[in-house]
Amino acid sequence: MIEEQEPLKVPKTPNPYTLKVWQAVGIVVSVVVAILIIRVAFNVLLMALAGSMIAVYFHGLGGLIQRKTKLRRKFAMIIAVALTFMVITGLLWFIGAKVQAQVTQLSNTLPHTINSAKDKLAQTPIGRKLLEYSSGDNTKKLVDTVTSFFNTSFGVIGDLYIIMFLGIFFTVNPTMYKDGLLLLVPHEKKLLGIHILERISQSLKGWLKGMMISMALVFTLVNVGLSLVGMPVTMVLGLITGLLEIVPNLGSVIAMVPGVLIALTISTNTAVGVSLIYIASQTIVSNIVTPLIQKRMINLPPALTLISQLIMGTLSGALGIILAVPLLSILVILVDELYVKQIK
Repeated sequence: MIEEQEPLKVPKTPNPYTLKVWQAVGIVVSVVVAILIIRVAFNVLLMALAGSMIAVYFHGLGGLIQRKTKLRRKFAMIIAVALTFMVITGLLWFIGAKVQAQVTQLSNTLPHTINSAKDKLAQTPIGRKLLEYSSGDNTKKLVDTVTSFFNTSFGVIGDLYIIMFLGIFFTVNPTMYKDGLLLLVPHEKKLLGIHILERISQSLKGWLKGMMISMALVFTLVNVGLSLVGMPVTMVLGLITGLLEIVPNLGSVIAMVPGVLIALTISTNTAVGVSLIYIASQTIVSNIVTPLIQKRMINLPPALTLISQLIMGTLSGALGIILAVPLLSILVILVDELYVKQIK
């Protein structure tokens, strides 16, 4: 007797609508997870970018030494690193004592300076309005905002320590990290990936070169200008202005505040003169010198630069503000190469 075979069960085809829903849910979950990971690791990525900037500086200086001396690349890089540390040590040795004395003088006189500035502001209607606005809850909000800007992931010293070691690692063997990035690129897009990395490298070099020269020039102009009008602690004020030049738009405004406050304790005319010195030095450097130096850098719109600084400052504090411009430059290059040129 032949047993009847059961008919084969054909698997049910999933409903196309249900399949699309699950695909949408999977995409949303993946995007949320990626955003959370990036948010947690964002400061680490910024420190990696800062380390790469140090490596770009060392390789740029090493390339210059190699072209001038015809030495091998390895020896030129060793000289570049050693020369940098020697210059930094020498500057700290020669001007460190004077800067320390002026910092102590500034910190001792700052409370009296602020009180004197308040007294002078209270003598005018506009000054009274400013004092009224800066009192109470408004001051607390301002302090909280500034504090949040200068909060970093591991503290200032820890961040500098990590960034310096990352810069050294990137300097010693940059090819390994470059090849590692290219491994993420499909084989047919390798040439495009190499071209993008070259554009990013040239952009960062241009930004770094222009920023270093601008910082030195602003320091010199402000230091000399303030000395001519008889201001105290000129070296510290010039140093603050030079260091804050790394923060476009916002840095010059912040640097001018202590100088004007101190000038108000001398006279109103001195305060006006000091303000003009700051404005003139920033105008010369920002509008004439920096554009001439940074020819290879992407011309970023000022409004877009300021928006990126505010966003990065909110996300990552001072480090985010400093690296907002190079990060924006990288994003503009990626959009240009991966989207704009592809749809033309």
